[in-house]
Amino acid sequence: MPNPLRIGIVAGEASGDILGAGLIRSLKTKFPDLIVEGIGGELMQAEGCISRYPMERLSVMGLVEVLGRLFELLKARRKLIQYFIDNPPDVFIGIDAPDFTLHMEGRLKAAGIPTVHYVSPSVWAWKRKRIFKIKQTTDLVLALFPFEPACYQETGQRIEFVGHPLADQIVNDPSLQDPRALFSISESQRVVALLPGSRGSEIKYLAEPFLQTARWLAEKEPDLLFLLPAANEQRFNELEALLNESFSGLNVRLVLQQSRQVMATADAILIASGTATLEATILKKPMVVAYKMASLTYAIYSRMIKSRHISLPNLLADEALVPEILQDDVTPRILGEALLKALNDHSYIDYVQKRFEDVYTQLHQDADERAASAIVKLLEDKGVL
Repeated sequence: MPNPLRIGIVAGEASGDILGAGLIRSLKTKFPDLIVEGIGGELMQAEGCISRYPMERLSVMGLVEVLGRLFELLKARRKLIQYFIDNPPDVFIGIDAPDFTLHMEGRLKAAGIPTVHYVSPSVWAWKRKRIFKIKQTTDLVLALFPFEPACYQETGQRIEFVGHPLADQIVNDPSLQDPRALFSISESQRVVALLPGSRGSEIKYLAEPFLQTARWLAEKEPDLLFLLPAANEQRFNELEALLNESFSGLNVRLVLQQSRQVMATADAILIASGTATLEATILKKPMVVAYKMASLTYAIYSRMIKSRHISLPNLLADEALVPEILQDDVTPRILGEALLKALNDHSYIDYVQKRFEDVYTQLHQDADERAASAIVKLLEDKGVL
């Protein structure tokens, strides 16, 4: 009887945990005795992944912010690399987190282990020369977006566009059929969702400006209700303390998790740049995208970015559909005026929703199954299966 397929895998944050869980689920339909270990969050662990390091410790954003955890991260990576060299999996899959996972892929590929990188790094935006490192370290790239394979033509990289699992999940999510009922909100009540992010650094820089914007908006439109989802209990406690201290009179409801249901309920969304903007796009919600980080980090990043847009809805539509408001412009007046348009300009809203439908059609590809099949084909070609 053949040995069960064994997979090494590393995801670095919540969005990677979603991708990893779906991939594991699809692979288990092909290999019921599948063994998976590495680093994963709650969703991957629920699918059977043995996590050998807390995923939350990898979830740090920014060049400056990562320095405080650098030695810990390097030590964890060294130990995991050695573990997989001593106990070789049939394939290693790095999910996003390229600064952490591409190095692992290179070391493991050199040791004869097939490697996959799930989520193309943003080579279309900055550090384009990474395509050469990726070619050296990675046997297969799984791309979420249709414009990405063309970026790798120069190196002949094996790359497969698989679509985005969020497009598949959201269309089949029963909790989104009547989301307002979940929060006992009437159809006539106008709602603005506030999503300052899930990372501690995002809450630090965006939570207060977002709530100040809500206060600014409430002065213009007193009937608005604001929904603020917290990614976990720690973020809930942080946000609750901020609300009690500085925003006690604001008509804002703090919700534990359920960010997707909150977005589905909203008429407009104020949101941190990141994967959540893709969920909002698939839900066809007008939004204002904002981001703020440490001044030094921003000074470095702003000189490296080459793309015209930084938010996923604008990148996928290849036009400036939604406002992108960054750094010093993240003020209540600038954010608030953009949100008023997202709430009240009906010709703009209609156009944005039509273009978001086009984006959804591109991404709805049964991504978990396509990603699993691409990995199986790689292992067949390498003689592993």
